[in-house]
Amino acid sequence: MKRVSRRAFLRRLGVGVAATAAFSPLAVAQARRYRWRIQTAWDAGTVGYSLFQKFTERVKELTDGQLEVQPFPAGAVVGTFDMFDAVKTGVLDGMNPFTLYWAGRMPVTAFLSSYALGLDRPDQWETWFYSLGGLDIARRAFAEQGLFYVGPVQHDLNIIHSKKPIRRFEDFKGVKLRVPGGMIAEVFAAAGASTVLLPGGEVYPALERGVIDAADFVGPAVNYNLGFHQVAKYIIMGPPETPAIHQPVDLMDFTINLNRWRSLPKPLQERFIAAVHEYSWIHYAGIQKANLEAWPKYRQAGVEVIRLSNEDVRKFRRLAIPIWFKWAKMDKYSREAFASQLEYMKGIGYVTDEELKGLSL
Repeated sequence: MKRVSRRAFLRRLGVGVAATAAFSPLAVAQARRYRWRIQTAWDAGTVGYSLFQKFTERVKELTDGQLEVQPFPAGAVVGTFDMFDAVKTGVLDGMNPFTLYWAGRMPVTAFLSSYALGLDRPDQWETWFYSLGGLDIARRAFAEQGLFYVGPVQHDLNIIHSKKPIRRFEDFKGVKLRVPGGMIAEVFAAAGASTVLLPGGEVYPALERGVIDAADFVGPAVNYNLGFHQVAKYIIMGPPETPAIHQPVDLMDFTINLNRWRSLPKPLQERFIAAVHEYSWIHYAGIQKANLEAWPKYRQAGVEVIRLSNEDVRKFRRLAIPIWFKWAKMDKYSREAFASQLEYMKGIGYVTDEELKGLSL
């Protein structure tokens, strides 16, 4: 047998290691750079859009520049409510919407964000998505639409801005109210309100012109950025223990065109998923800080905060629970999602047998 010198052995070993490295998943990912165009639901000039821009910088950092995300504010490429089709057809590579916007075409999305008097804390939604199967349900449902649901993005509770004082449950009757759709719209409609869905950028002019009397749209910081305090002198909330009756955890998400997602090497997929999960809480904390800074500005602007009573909450609850079950029966994913959430709510004492009497899936 021919003897191999130590130098020759090391030379061959080096070639082998280099060859192995060249065909490793990371090296394959490095062989090509990717550029995605993603539009958010946040309007330019808001704290939400500023946080979104920082997220795109973070993606580039985490992927060593192999994946770059070009950020677009609401309406820059397509209308906010056109993002779903734009991503599905490849006009955009991805979107960062409020998930509930798609309840009219994907009923399950009504259960992928908070709804009237259901799970009402960010940690509960995090538990449901990452420990109780929610993420799997969301991804299977979106895959049927040619989309990949990356994950939820924590936000905050929503508040209602009104041109007229709404001091009790009965005062919603006849109010022209902008809400995000889904079960939330149905609950307010059952309370007598006339509901309409508008993108965030259209809420201010609609309030200003009197097209609507009141509007739900995210939290105090962004709403102040958009000037709501100038055209609506009342903010409507629940009592301190239930500050947001209708949408206590208004979740956003990241959704990517399924073909674009599949074309991304697995190491980059994993890094993007990690970036979204990290961003979820950075986004939440950033919004919380901005909200704290915004509240004094409303007081200075002469805006009155009206808190509904616990009795008003009970009246909304009597309307809401049957609507949960109605929406849960709209498709298989809605049923699966709500069944899981219902067990969770039973386990933590959020619903009673008396409230569920006569209702079933």
